[in-house]
Amino acid sequence: MGKLILVGTPIGNLEDISLRALKTLKEADLILTEDKRVTLKLINHFELGKKELFAFNEANSEKIMDTVLSLIESHNITALVSDAGMPVLADPGFNLVQRCWEKGIPIDVVPGPSALTSALAVSGFPASKFLFLGFLPRDKKLRRLLREIKEFEYPIVFFESPNRIKKTLQEILEIFGEIDVLVAREMTKLYQEFFKGKISEGIKFFESKDQVKGELTVVIFPTRRI
Repeated sequence: MGKLILVGTPIGNLEDISLRALKTLKEADLILTEDKRVTLKLINHFELGKKELFAFNEANSEKIMDTVLSLIESHNITALVSDAGMPVLADPGFNLVQRCWEKGIPIDVVPGPSALTSALAVSGFPASKFLFLGFLPRDKKLRRLLREIKEFEYPIVFFESPNRIKKTLQEILEIFGEIDVLVAREMTKLYQEFFKGKISEGIKFFESKDQVKGELTVVIFPTRRI
């Protein structure tokens, strides 16, 4: 029976990959990937050789689940990677891991970079407890969610897209009032940028930009109202 190994990959800077991750990807008979093109760049950069890649993403995960399980069982080592960071966290794959547990398929993990923990660490907020929301819902569902977590006593972390960041911060300001926020953009990449301050200042900060680009991780602290 084969083994599934969850492998963390860089969130931007390729130098952040671990020696164990490289070893695992090199030894893997099959790599389940969110986007073949992204993973292929990683493989070619580190000269890991020709690899069998199989697309496993949010669009097809349920439809091909049985096929993927059969592939894992027929290969010695199968690695599961996302486009960036740790697989399963705000990415497809949790259902695959659960099915592997149910079928008795061995599972291992190679820890790696995470936008979630990196942003939380650099935020300066107490991080012994926190809430992670992944990507937020839109419109009415977003406002409903924000009202539900308004009195949460620990930092809240979520991912946001560049075209929605200003609107999301405005929604948070209207429901939470003036609170502290950290927005991390393009972490570990060439144009990495952090904003830390009042949420109203954060709105002005992003409004002053002609265009916001890149991946955003946001940390808010609801009980630290100003």
